[in-house]
Amino acid sequence: MRKSTDPRPVTRGRLIFAVGVLAWLLLSTNTLAQPASDPRSSDWQVSLVGGAVKQFETSIDSGGDFEIDNFFVRASASRNFANAWNAGITVDYGEDRYKFSGNSGFGGLDPWSTVRNIRVSLPIRYRTDSNWTFIGVPSLRYSGERGASFSDSQLWGLFAGAAYRFSDSLTIGPGFGVFTDIEDSNSVFPILLIDWKISDTLSLRTGAGLEASRGPGVSLSWAPAEKWSFGLGTRYEKSRFRLDDSGPAPDGVGEDRSVPVAISAKYMPSRDLELTLLAGVEFAGRLRLEDRRGNRLSDSDYDKAPFAGAFARVRF
Repeated sequence: MRKSTDPRPVTRGRLIFAVGVLAWLLLSTNTLAQPASDPRSSDWQVSLVGGAVKQFETSIDSGGDFEIDNFFVRASASRNFANAWNAGITVDYGEDRYKFSGNSGFGGLDPWSTVRNIRVSLPIRYRTDSNWTFIGVPSLRYSGERGASFSDSQLWGLFAGAAYRFSDSLTIGPGFGVFTDIEDSNSVFPILLIDWKISDTLSLRTGAGLEASRGPGVSLSWAPAEKWSFGLGTRYEKSRFRLDDSGPAPDGVGEDRSVPVAISAKYMPSRDLELTLLAGVEFAGRLRLEDRRGNRLSDSDYDKAPFAGAFARVRF
């Protein structure tokens, strides 16, 4: 067991912000469902996003408690090519600082420390003259505790789909996501791509994940004023990450899964700046600790976990 005097922050390996559900809608380029910004422009579109999220302390069923401090940054650039094509690159970096406490159960194990998430993705979009849009987002990701083997912490993934624009207010189509997992079978899941403007102020969308986020999600957005919008969203979230060579599971695997629900408020003082606050609760949370071969050592459910955060996006 790790001692409480360990000078490193006691943390976990998953962006709770990504868990914050609306991250994919509010921060991402919405690659899966959104059209390119301006098909006539060939200039590079560059943006920078940064934020922090706090998951407040909650109890682990088998014993102990935990809380999380998270921050992340994302830089992205994209441009149009020959009108029909849009491609770019996105680089994400995040850390989850997971604080365990307690003398027994899962919390008493103090199973992992700071987990870093790095992702490089290459979103590609092709728009036809017949209202079809085809999307592919391959990505390479590192997800591991500080000190974990880099080669044993690498993952790859792909979002892909096709959406048809039925009208100015409705674009819909099928898609799928596939991800490798650390010491586990690949994750493959269907996605329904939706960009539906229900009214002048209300819209329903699905989209790609942010950072470690994966799995289908959906969000409802209400924009009652030009500079303000409010959202409600949910998704299924699962994250697995490689551990370092100390602690109760040397070179093992940590896993965290939940179903977060979040509300958000976004303020846009200009087209180049967005400021967002979000708050929510994680439901159906579960932690799991495995050895280096993926065999279960310990797992436990945890209570509902409230979280809150803020972030900003700047376009250049």
